[in-house]
Order: sequence, then C-alpha cells, then structure tokens
Amino acid sequence: MQLAVVSPPLKKGGEKSTMAEREIEVIHLWCTRRSASTTLMYSFAQRDDTEVLDEPLYANYLRVTGAQRPYREELLSKMESDGDKVVKDIIFGPGQKKYRFCKHMATQRLHGLPDDLMERGKHCILIRIPSPYWHVLHVSQTSYDKETPPSLSDLGYDSLVSIFSDLHSRGNTPYVIDSDLLREDPKATLRGLCDDLGIPFQDEMVKWESGPKPFEGVWRPLLFLQAFPSSLYELLEQSMPFYDFLKRYVRMNTTKALNPKLPVFANAKLLAWVGDEIVPRESAKVSVFDSVVQGGDAVWEGLRIYNGKVFKLEEHLDRLFDSAKALAFNNLPTREYVKEAIFKTLIRNGMFHNAHIRLTLTRGKKVTSGMSPAFNLYGCTLIVLAEWKPPVYDNESGITLVTATTRRNSPNNLDSKIHHNNLLNNILAKIEGNNSYADDAIMLDKDGYVSETNATNIFLVKKGCVATPHADYCLPGITRATVMELVVKQNLVLRERRISLSEFHTADEVFTTGSMGELSPVIKIDGRTVGDGGVGPITKRLQYAYKKLTEELGVHIPTYQQL
Repeated sequence: MQLAVVSPPLKKGGEKSTMAEREIEVIHLWCTRRSASTTLMYSFAQRDDTEVLDEPLYANYLRVTGAQRPYREELLSKMESDGDKVVKDIIFGPGQKKYRFCKHMATQRLHGLPDDLMERGKHCILIRIPSPYWHVLHVSQTSYDKETPPSLSDLGYDSLVSIFSDLHSRGNTPYVIDSDLLREDPKATLRGLCDDLGIPFQDEMVKWESGPKPFEGVWRPLLFLQAFPSSLYELLEQSMPFYDFLKRYVRMNTTKALNPKLPVFANAKLLAWVGDEIVPRESAKVSVFDSVVQGGDAVWEGLRIYNGKVFKLEEHLDRLFDSAKALAFNNLPTREYVKEAIFKTLIRNGMFHNAHIRLTLTRGKKVTSGMSPAFNLYGCTLIVLAEWKPPVYDNESGITLVTATTRRNSPNNLDSKIHHNNLLNNILAKIEGNNSYADDAIMLDKDGYVSETNATNIFLVKKGCVATPHADYCLPGITRATVMELVVKQNLVLRERRISLSEFHTADEVFTTGSMGELSPVIKIDGRTVGDGGVGPITKRLQYAYKKLTEELGVHIPTYQQL
C-alpha cells in the first residue's frame, strides 16, 4: 500500500480501495528540511475533512537522482517511484475526504514531472530563516556514514524561489508562511492560512497527541540533528537572499503587531544602499559586528530632495567627513563614491522630489565584539536610506514644545558638533516630549539656558529681532545656518546669544529648523501660548524665502529631467 497516506487512495498493483471515493481538492505545501513542515502536516491531519501525504515525490527523487539514503531501498519498495503515476494517481487520485494536504520538499520537484503538479490545487510555501539550528544531515545513527557535504541546492531555498516564480507566472501565486510565526502564534497563523486557502479553520488543528504518526515517512526515525560544520556557513549566507525574497510575501498575523501601518505606504517597497549594494527594504541590514550596533559608533546626515536636486549636498558631505575625522575613522569611502551611492539609490527608487535621505557612515564591521576601533579591519559601512517623506511637522498650523529635564550634552563630555549616531541624550528628551503629548522637547544646557530641541535648532522673534542660541551645546545645523543667512538677506536683525527659557515663553514668535522638518512654527511652549497662537509674520516670511531657495539651489541628480 502506498506509504504516507492517511486514507490510501491506491493499493499496489492498481487495485482500488473498497471505500467510497471522490474527486479531492489538493493543497500543496512546498518547504525545506527542518522548517516546521511536519508540524503543519500534523495540523492538517487533525482536520475531519483532510487526508495528508508525507513527501509523495520522495521515491521519484531517489530513483531519478540516485541519491543515497540509509532508508533508500525500503522507501523505494513501499512508495511509488514513477513521478507521472505519483502525480496522476496519488496526489490527484480520488480520495475519501474533501481535501488532500501534500507536504513536498522543494528539491523534489524535478524536471519532467507532469504540468498538473503546478497547475492544479492550491499552493503554499513554508520558510524558515537559514541557520545551523535547522540543518539536518541525512545520516543514520547506526549504519550510514557516507554523507557528502550539502550544496546550496540541497538546502532548497533556490528551489523554493523557483517554485514561487513558476506559480506566480501562472497566475497562481502561492501563500508564504513563516515558521517563526507558526511557532509564536500557531492558531492565528493557521487561521490566516485557512482564510487564504478558502477553507474553514478547525480548532482541532492546534491539538494532537505526541509521538510518531502512521502517515509519516519511513525516513523520519532515521533523521537526527548533527552540528553544522563551520566550513559550510557560506552556504547559509548564500541562502539568505532567497529567504529574504520570499519573506517579503509572508502573510502576517493580524493579531500581532508585526506588520504595522507605514506612515507612507510607498516606502514598503523601497530600496536602500547598504555597504556596497542596493537591496530591498527587508534585506537592508548590517552585521551584528558593525560598530553602529556595537556602540552607536557612526556619523550621519539628513538630506532633502527637491525637484531633482539634493539640497545642500556639499555642506552635508563636509560635515559628514568632518565628523568621521573627529571620531578617527579609517578606510573611509571617497566623497565621489558617497555621491554616486546617493544618486544611484535615488534613481533606482525614482525619488526626485519630496524625499529624504538618512545618510549613515559607520566605523564598519569588527572582527570580534568589543569597544576598540582596533577591531575594525573591514573599512567603513555606508548606508543610504531614501524615503518618501514630507516635512515631519505641521508647518502650517504649528507645533507644541515642552521643556525636558534631560540636559544637552556638554562639549566637556561629548561635543555636539560631531554629528554622531549615539543619540540617547536626545532620545531621553524625546521620551519626555512624547509623555507630555508634545511634538518635541526643548533641551537646556548645564547652566539652564536653551540649547535646542531634541531634534532641531530653535529661534525666537522679539520686537522684530531674530535670535538663536549659540551652538556651544547644540549641533550647528545646516538648515540653521541657511536660515541665519536668509534673516540677514531679509534685512532683519539677527542675534546669536545665550537665551533663557523665559525669553522663549514670552517671545512674539518661535520656530525650529532642521532638514527633516524645514521651518516649523511653534505655537505653545510648556502650556504657554506663543504670541497670538498663530504662525507669525516673520516666520511666514522666512518659510517663503526658504521654499524659494530649495527651488533654486541643489546638486542635480544625474538623468533627472523635469517635465
């Protein structure tokens, strides 16, 4: 009798079962080893309307490829090894129940199998992140020691991507399930899969008794975990791009906050520059040994894109390289290389207006974890994160601020003129702002004078005079410097001096400046209304002048043509 069928539809020699049979709807699961596929098979076996097949194509795979397994002869004697017959008579043969769940290893889909295998039934793909944890060598504890080292194809992720692409091209895009979600929230994951397949969920799918099952393949008792050789780690790295591709199509559980709504939906499919290549959003990662992970050891810039131009690009690059020099970075990329990465990222994303770039340069990857820059032997890591991002503040109606108890770093401790990624000082102040339901928080210096906000520079207007704090404790922002130039060009009086908090409370106008938010009017500070509570005339005047400047200045993005 055909092995691995709960209610076997075909006996040896073609003798039909005496039980009433009918046409059955097939559900195909494509997977790799140790991906929790057996768990998923157990779940479907618990249904009262489903029979299951455990790797019905395995014998055909062994016959065609000649692959050696300790159970090879037993399996070939008990399972049908003719692929055409397996597909026609076993996978799509009649059955006693409404559904047939077929668990397939992706590597077992060989060339020459009937087209019905892909054309008929409903398909889903189960993935698990490639790691030494799940790798299984086909070995027997007692009698088999001839295992050859696995190849990339043996791990199966390239086959999974091939199956996904084939089904997608046929208009039958498979559902993708992540085994991590299945483990963390099995009921929600199974319910979601049933919804996708158009079948009712049954509570029995999350309940079964432990121990072997009669429908499992003969190979099951002969598999055991063996340590993954360190010499083969490269195979896992080679599998990651295939995993990352499929992960983009995973169905997330609505009961878990794993798929939050993005502020700008178009950013879901963005491409980012990481290291020396452009990768999809879900693949945009740095090593756990990178200095930005180990200690926030990196420098960064925020750039805005207007009408096919990068505004103040040269000024931002000046500060980026000055900050890297101040932190004694070695093996920096050239200025032209950074520009090229910026332009390529923008062009690939089609971002030529109303976009923002978070440009980061880390000290690079370390050879081992630790604080010392002596461990950084790979060179710097460049990250170009471009997003569709309008100004982040309400620049028409205004924003509110509160004063944080967290003081701005002193140059005695960490000079704010270095535009570094260690932003905990600012983040603590931002938390205070969030807790007070304010847009941002004002930060004071050690003597109690206003320095800046947690994210921007700050200005006030009093009796027609514009004033801003010295850049002793704050970052001398590029937008700040641009606005100071505009104040002079507008024939307004400009003062750079120490400013107390009460002066901001009693100012006629207050506004903040920064690349991400541009010029943002402040209408309330610590519960006190600024001026008449609206956007002041000088603020409006400077906003207009700044807008005109962004239309006129900037470094052109190659290939961009304004229509």
